[in-house]
Amino acid sequence: MKRLFFIIAFAITVSISFSQTHLNNPVLNANFPDPTIIRVGDKYFAYATNGGINGKNYNIPVASSTDLQNWNIEGDALPQKPSWATKDFWAPHVLFDKKIDKYVLFYSGEQGENTGKCIGVAFSDKPEGPFIDKGSPLISGEGFINIDPFAFVDPESGRKLLYWGSGHQPIKVQELNEDWRAFKAGSKPQPLINTDEEKKYDRLVEGAWVDYHKGKYYLYYSGDNCCGENANYAVLVARAKKATGPFRRLGEHNGSGNSVILEKNDSWLALGHNSIFRDKQGKVYIAYHAIPLDKQTNKAKNSDRVMLIRPIKYKDGWPVVIDN
Repeated sequence: MKRLFFIIAFAITVSISFSQTHLNNPVLNANFPDPTIIRVGDKYFAYATNGGINGKNYNIPVASSTDLQNWNIEGDALPQKPSWATKDFWAPHVLFDKKIDKYVLFYSGEQGENTGKCIGVAFSDKPEGPFIDKGSPLISGEGFINIDPFAFVDPESGRKLLYWGSGHQPIKVQELNEDWRAFKAGSKPQPLINTDEEKKYDRLVEGAWVDYHKGKYYLYYSGDNCCGENANYAVLVARAKKATGPFRRLGEHNGSGNSVILEKNDSWLALGHNSIFRDKQGKVYIAYHAIPLDKQTNKAKNSDRVMLIRPIKYKDGWPVVIDN
């Protein structure tokens, strides 16, 4: 009887474990681009680029889930448009800082025709918001170079870092102040990933995300065209021993000249702009957006970029996206 009990318990454990990794995609079948997912206790929160969901517009939509499969729209994480912004808010990244006891939101915005795109910073007591902007952009400039922020506390040095970039320029990193509100005095942006280093997907690089795993830093990034009729997007990866690099691309490491780990297939087009997160058991997942593909016409069904999640395994020192 005792043996039977252990067999049943083992079977239940295996079943639960399987349910945590096997997901039916898309997990959120609505326009939810550039998804960032964080875990807060037993609950997950996802943030996305501005847009309409079920007939309602959001500056930064936020959704929640307890199982990664079923998501509920919580509302607008940034309901009050910041004074400096004229329109559009996209590519949000959220983290929790224990030192200041606040959730911190980094996001892209627009400050008028002459100043181009900017990166904003906002703060909240709760993961669902409301987040309140600090009152001025962290950085701005011409074109769309200063977008797609990712903030990170280096687990080895404790330094607070910001990764960002697009606009056919390199992805960069620079140290921030302890309060996240400005770059540290004397620090300078350091280029990490250049464009046009490989045959495909890096004519433009953006959407940086850094994951720290077993003493190494993995820089995930996307390229080269996220949207529209000519959408051609994928996720690539590079690795370093330090948070500030130098980063070596997967294609350099294996000699293939191809650093892609996630790209279009028979069901999805323009996969990219990912986030990496872990469940309570430490299992690693990648969240990203993709455009549904019509298998008969081999063209996009619509322009919606829906949210997908798949497990990741680090094998031989590099991440591999696992099929559901």
